[in-house]
Amino acid sequence: MDKSIYIISMWDLLWIFIPVTLVIFIFKLWKLKITSPIHGIVRMFIQLLLIGYALNYIFQTGRPAIIFGILTVMLCAAGFIAPRPLEKKTPLIYFLSLISIGVGSIPILIIVILGVVHLSPWYDPRYLIPIAGMIFANSMNAVSIAAERFESESHRSDEVQVAKSTAFKAALIPITNSLFAVGIVSLPGMMTGQILSGVSPLIAVRYQIMVMCMIFSSAGLSSATYLFFTCRFIDKNNHSMQESPTLG
Repeated sequence: MDKSIYIISMWDLLWIFIPVTLVIFIFKLWKLKITSPIHGIVRMFIQLLLIGYALNYIFQTGRPAIIFGILTVMLCAAGFIAPRPLEKKTPLIYFLSLISIGVGSIPILIIVILGVVHLSPWYDPRYLIPIAGMIFANSMNAVSIAAERFESESHRSDEVQVAKSTAFKAALIPITNSLFAVGIVSLPGMMTGQILSGVSPLIAVRYQIMVMCMIFSSAGLSSATYLFFTCRFIDKNNHSMQESPTLG
């Protein structure tokens, strides 16, 4: 099998912006704000170009300290972004978000790196950074959904446990849908990329099974950790309020 992949030139890449422009035109035609999609597309383009140059440098240096620093920045950014949908954001919420993503992601990353793919060295950035990115991103999205849904359900009902269960279920809907659809509705990014680069589909399937399991478990553990500590904090506050003396 040919193991080469077609190299996309910058001029070839311009073709894909034709349908993008069409969608933005529809925004304008239907009197919707075009600033958000334009900002998103421009930001995506610049960010990916910058990360391309950054990863090229990181892959060439391969220094563990730099790679560890990159992973730390990625984890902190995920913890900061996850509470974005919440109406009330406090330092504690951001801290719980960061801790929850770390608890749900880091052990799974270690299992994948040392137990599944057997990286040598373990800090090989060509594998470690993309895999960590997938795990952190899915944990971030799960925590974000769980936090937003828990906040919404808490306003509707005084039953904290019901709100926790509902939020946990909602947080896992996207990844659960992906489990049902993979291989039938969609061929995910890692599998598609490997097939395009000439890897045997049977090998690509094994990698994709690893990816689906790791993002399901990291999403579940991260959202469960966030909801667990949030409920404990609420229970502690309620208990303190009940024990506090009233003014007569």
